[in-house]
Amino acid sequence: MSKPQVGIQLYSVRDRSEKDFLATIKEIGAIGYRNVELAGYYGHSAKEVRQALDDAGLNAPSAHIGLSVGDDAIWDNLKQQIEYANELGLKRFIVPYYPLGDDPTLDAVNKMADTLEQAAKIVTAAGLQFGYHNHAFEFKPVEGKLVIDHIFDRIPSDLLFAEFDLGWVKVAGQDPAAYIKKYAGRLPVVHAKDFKEDGTDTEIGKGSVDWDSALAACEEVGVEYVIIEQERYDVNSLESAKLNFEWFKARGWI
Repeated sequence: MSKPQVGIQLYSVRDRSEKDFLATIKEIGAIGYRNVELAGYYGHSAKEVRQALDDAGLNAPSAHIGLSVGDDAIWDNLKQQIEYANELGLKRFIVPYYPLGDDPTLDAVNKMADTLEQAAKIVTAAGLQFGYHNHAFEFKPVEGKLVIDHIFDRIPSDLLFAEFDLGWVKVAGQDPAAYIKKYAGRLPVVHAKDFKEDGTDTEIGKGSVDWDSALAACEEVGVEYVIIEQERYDVNSLESAKLNFEWFKARGWI
């Protein structure tokens, strides 16, 4: 298998994006990145964002797009997001979070699965692929089975793919490489995130994730994109983006 392409989730530079999103896109391209995953558009039209990406030489195959769970307008909101995503030219629509709660029941897990499946049917009918990005809580057991496995067992693979955040998988006490292999063929995108032992974000390679085994597993199963994400920084967001880029570049991934 060939190596996955490397990109960055623009949530990693949200402090800069909040001030000037289009300029931040340009900065990311100047570092050398060629792939990004979007997380909000900061009031800009799809046409404006598309032009900024093109000018920076950036490919944006996916975006994190939340579901307004609990809002009566959830499905109307979803359709508006789909229209924007299609105008922008996205391939993958990824839900970054679901408010399951800290001590879920099986009924709550089933409701989560039903909501995601209904959203998946709408999104895939519109020509986009639909995925889910995990945190640690999805790896808690509910009636003898991890939440993440309940979800992916209940929803057909043609409707829902996984975007495993490998840092959160590790924090949850699981082996990232093992989960990559477990869901081989259903995992086009992963997040590269690293955590210190105290649970705070750090640059790739400075935390607790075994990247040799995790990245080897990504290559083995045909993951298409490894997307860097960092939420807190020892330096600043743009410098961390540069350090993470250089980490992958030094290993021949960029």
